[in-house]
Amino acid sequence: MKPSMVSAEFAHPTEKRRNVSVPSFFYLKKVLEYKGAIGLSTQNDLLLEITPEPAVMEGVSLFRVTYLSQGLRVKAALAVPDQAGPMPALLYCRGGLNNVGKVRPERISQLAAFGYIVFAPHYRGSEGGEGRDEFGGNDRQDVFSAYELLRTLPQVDPQRISLYGFSRGGMMALFAAMQCEGILAAVVWGGVSDLFLTYEERVDLRRMLRRIVGHPRKQEAAYRERSPVFTADRIRCPVLIIHGTEDQNVGVEHAYRLANALQLHDKPYELWLAEGATHLFLPELNEAYTRRMFEWLNRQVPQPV
Repeated sequence: MKPSMVSAEFAHPTEKRRNVSVPSFFYLKKVLEYKGAIGLSTQNDLLLEITPEPAVMEGVSLFRVTYLSQGLRVKAALAVPDQAGPMPALLYCRGGLNNVGKVRPERISQLAAFGYIVFAPHYRGSEGGEGRDEFGGNDRQDVFSAYELLRTLPQVDPQRISLYGFSRGGMMALFAAMQCEGILAAVVWGGVSDLFLTYEERVDLRRMLRRIVGHPRKQEAAYRERSPVFTADRIRCPVLIIHGTEDQNVGVEHAYRLANALQLHDKPYELWLAEGATHLFLPELNEAYTRRMFEWLNRQVPQPV
């Protein structure tokens, strides 16, 4: 059964912003403020290093972060709007594996321009980080640790931290929505919700999946534990599902299965289907859905503790 769909009315895309190629003194000052406010030796044992990166959008500062996850040094990208806090934050869960589906500075800057601090783990084993990406195994701890770090950062409103998961990152975001207490909301955009289905529909990924996870008939438990549809009852926050109807990378059936699982357990969710859209939305459509996504996020109300 296909759940009901929330219709979309597109907003006009925002104007393109001027590129900035070299970090300014403001970026360096912010780094020092971060280090001083957090206190690397006492208040936060997760943050190891933070360095400025060249900006790609006016009004958004970029940083490269090294933090601890299960004793491993993991890398992340951080985008900070140049405005006063406290601000809401978005924990960005990337798609792909290693060099495929890497975090793009342009995308996280675009998201940060809506007034959100964006923290994007690269996951273990990527961008010089230690460990090995397990495609939804222990590497999910990299997202959990990122949340614990993010809620302590200066300028972040800890009651307004949401999740954003794209493609493979969809399942990572959903695992965090189950594990991390205090998450405001989760957005799953073109996201994987059932790894059995991924193995079935992506013949080109089967070799990689057998290498990392195993064969679904022999390692059924490993596939089930990487498939959020089977544990949707544990999700603690509202979920927004965005999916293109012609997605050939992550079929729209993933969205239907996730929505059905949430509906079965009376979990709050919305399903937005983009008719004719593929895995990567065209720029104007991407801009429109991104704007509407933030309108939805801004309507979410923190739950009393």
